[in-house]
Order: sequence, then C-alpha cells, then structure tokens
Amino acid sequence: MSDVGCGIQGQQGGVAVQALRRLRPNHELAQKMARQLGRCPVLLRALPPPERQSRMTTLRLILGDQLNPRHSWFAEPDANVVHVMMEIRQETDYVRHHAQKILAIFAAMRDFAAQLKAQGHRVRYVAIDDASNRQSLIGNLDALIAHYRAAAVEYQAPDEWRLDRQLAEWAAGLPIPCRMADSEHFYTARGEAAAFFGARRQWRQETLYRHLRRQHGILMDDNGEPAGGRWNFDADNRQRWPGHPPEPNDARPEHDHSRLWQTIVDAGVDSFGQPQADALRWPLNRAEALAQLRAFVEHALPHFGAYQDAMSPRARRLFHSLLSFALNVKMLNPREAVDAAVAAWRRGDAPLAAVEGFARQLLGWREYVRGVYWAKMPGYRDSNALDHRLPLPRWFWDGDTGMRCLAHAIGQSLEDAYAHHIQRLMVIGNFGLIAGLSPQALHEWYLGVYIDAFEWVELPNTLGMSQFADGGLLGSKPYAGSAAYIGRMGDYCAGCRYRPKQRVGADACPFNALYWDFFQRHRARLAANPRLALVYRQLDKLPEAERAAISARAAALQADLDAL
Repeated sequence: MSDVGCGIQGQQGGVAVQALRRLRPNHELAQKMARQLGRCPVLLRALPPPERQSRMTTLRLILGDQLNPRHSWFAEPDANVVHVMMEIRQETDYVRHHAQKILAIFAAMRDFAAQLKAQGHRVRYVAIDDASNRQSLIGNLDALIAHYRAAAVEYQAPDEWRLDRQLAEWAAGLPIPCRMADSEHFYTARGEAAAFFGARRQWRQETLYRHLRRQHGILMDDNGEPAGGRWNFDADNRQRWPGHPPEPNDARPEHDHSRLWQTIVDAGVDSFGQPQADALRWPLNRAEALAQLRAFVEHALPHFGAYQDAMSPRARRLFHSLLSFALNVKMLNPREAVDAAVAAWRRGDAPLAAVEGFARQLLGWREYVRGVYWAKMPGYRDSNALDHRLPLPRWFWDGDTGMRCLAHAIGQSLEDAYAHHIQRLMVIGNFGLIAGLSPQALHEWYLGVYIDAFEWVELPNTLGMSQFADGGLLGSKPYAGSAAYIGRMGDYCAGCRYRPKQRVGADACPFNALYWDFFQRHRARLAANPRLALVYRQLDKLPEAERAAISARAAALQADLDAL
C-alpha cells in the first residue's frame, strides 16, 4: 500500500501520531488507531522504534519434527520475525517415550536453533528447564505473544491431528492474525489421497503408488511405462540373509549428549529404554543426514532390495538406510532420498529391484499412510475391528521372553529405539495380532519406542497394516504368520527354547497355535477373503482333535502371556 493509499499524509499524519501518543493504550480510539498502523506506512514510520517493532513482530512456531533448513521461512533473516522453538512436557508426556527419542529430538532442535541464529535469524528457544517454561504449547505461545507484543503468529502445518486441532482452536480465538503455512516436505497434500480414492470403500497403496510414479516421473521410461516393465519388484526382495555380503559399517555420527540427558532427567521427564546419551547414533542436522544418505546409497542400497525383509540377530541394521528419523523430523526431504537412489540405478551402481523397493517405501507407502491418517482421524485411533483387548505382556518393557525372535526384536527396540519394518510387522506386530493384544496399547508402545514414530505414520501402520484393526481399509489381509515364516526369513529359531515345527505342547512355538487359532476365531470375518483361501483350506484339512488342541493351547497361552 502506498502512503497516499492510507489516506493520511503530511500534517494529518503528524497530528494523528501526536494524538495516538497522548491517548491511553486501552482507550477505544487508541486501539482503533493502533490497528490502522498496520495499514499505514506514514503513521508506522512516524512512531518511535519500540512501538513500531511491537506492531510488526511475527512469531513463527517451529515444532520438533519441523527441522527443515530449506523451508522458505528461512530464505533470509527478517528482523521482524521471531522463530519460536520449545521443549515441553506436553510433548514428552502424552505417551511414554523412549529415552533416545526425547534426547535426539531435543538435541536436533538445539542444533537447528543454533544454525538459525548463526544465519542471522531471531530465535526464542524455550528449554525444558527454563523457569518461564509453562510446559504447554498454548501456555508458552500466549506468554510469548504478550512478551513480544506480537502482531501475528504463523505455524507450519502439524503432522499430528492432536496438534493440528489444538493450534486451530487456539488460533480461532486469537485477537491477532494467525496463519498456517505448508511444511514443504511431502509429495502430496494432506487431502490428496482421499480425493484420489474418492468414494471407494477400500484403498490400496499400489494404486496411489503408480499414480505418483507417473505424476513425478520416477522410474518411468520414455514411453510412460515403468522402468524394467514392472511396477513392483517386491517378489525379488524376500531373500534370507546367509551372512554375506557383510553388513556395512555404521556410518551414522556419534554424539555425546550426557549433559542434555541429565537436564531432561532433572526436569522430571519419564522415559524407558536405553538413552545411549554418551554415544547417540542419530543425525542431528541436515549435513549429517545427507552424509548418511550418501553412505546408504554407496554401501547398502545395492543389497537392500534382496534382503529388505531378512532378519538376523547377527546384524541389527542389515542393509536398511536408518534414514526414517531424519526424514520424519524433516532434516531430509523424501525427494532427495528417492532421487539419490534413482541416480545410483542410472549409473549402474544399484539394481532396479533395490531402488524400486526403496522408492516404494517413500513415494508409495509413506505418502499412502499419511493419506489414510488425515482422511480417517480422529476416529481411526479407536479402530478395533477384531475386538482384541489383551494388555501387553510385561516383556514388552524389558525383552525378557523365551521366544528368541521377540526377545531380540523387542530388546533391540529398547536398546536402539529402532527395529526394521519386518521386525516391527512380522515379529512384534504379528504376535500382537494373533495373540489378540489391544491395538490401542500396541499403538502407544510403537509410538513411544521408535525414534521415527510420529502418529501420522505410526498409527495407520500399527492399527491398519499390523493389527487389521480398521477391518481392511489400509491393507487387503491380516499380516499373520506362523513360526514357518519367521524361520524362512531369518535365523531366530536356531537356539530358541521353543520348537518351531510343533503346534501344541509345552515346547511348541507359541506362534503356531496362536496363528491357527487366530483364523479359527475370526473365521466369520476372514474366510471370504480370497487372499486367505489357502489358509482356510489348510486349516480345514487338520483333524478336528488337532484343531481342538490348538484352541486349547492358544487359550492357555493367552491366559498367561507374561510367562512366555
């Protein structure tokens, strides 16, 4: 707006300024004139610096999973913008979190704040032990608006429904403008998947994945067909790891954050798992995340495809990227990761099956579950189509179980805040499904234990894919498996106290009786599913006495899961 456009010029402007200065701040006319300042450059320039600054200051909220230095907000410093970051009990306490998750997010936030300050941005960082910290998002925002006499507030779109609602409801009652900006991270907008699937009763990841491949030109040939003539190489990505090639060296950085961890403990934050505070192995900024991406592409991607579903207690990481934490707090953009993998294939440094499998995880599955989340919340969180209600066994918190696969997968989760997708789905999640554990209890455990777990990505994976609690919206069948699957994909069964080929008896692997009993219990719901036809044919071939023994064994197991 020009000076003429505000309608106050020359002597008029001087009179208005003097009148404003004489009026009491709470006077109705003074308030009206103060509002005019935001529209009139003449009045605005005439005011002394304190009044001018207080009317222009904008607070920009940065959440702990919005650590993207390439966001347009940070293109250049603005003296009238204060970037706000805060460590609060609201976020550490809404579920019980793994110690490494809390520590890594706080450490990464502090690193990001330091980067912004070094670039000339104004930053207000509210630490967990600040005396002025009200330990809640809204409490701190209200206090900071008053402190800076802010004229406006901006925030990036939260990825969790509870924060989105909290901020939207708060913003609606503010007397100053409040705007939500895009996070500039995902391939798709929040509602894009819902619009794509429309009124279809069932959604399928593969359908969206192919659409996005075409839309973004990823792994497509010049004729608009998928590279290699196939959309999906999943069938080539299910090999058991024989012990070679060797697992690559861990390229992640190592940080000593013992002092920060002590600050977190002193602040009274509750957690579980091993903090590894003196050797925290997670990237805490974009430079470290990019270095980890380069190491993955060079050393692990060539073997990732073949062994992406393999499991072994001899190799915790195998050939997985461990980039999910960096991606989910937005240090790294998914386009960068996909593009780096595709470039490796084009150079001949990685096979197509490996690159397609990696791209499918980011472009396909990650975008798909986010679409499900935003389309179905808040009710999705309460989904329990199979009416499973058993509490988690006590060994979910210490890994002390005689089942070697679960002892290793849960033990690794507690030590590292990480397990790869097949350990999460086909060991821990599989057991939860066939044993009848509460999907809501499992959801809170997954959300708390894994460093990369944020509700938008974890909740649909747990309730939908892992526990079939949504009745088949997200996935076409329950991901249930017996000991045979675990033995086929890994070497956990060797040395286990339970026998993987027995269905009943004290020494029989619990997965077997629970697996067959799961399908017996839910026959009415599942028998018509064409993808389960073979399972029910096999079940019906079992003698009636054996089916009864299986049910009895499963009931005994469910009655005392703690003892396993």
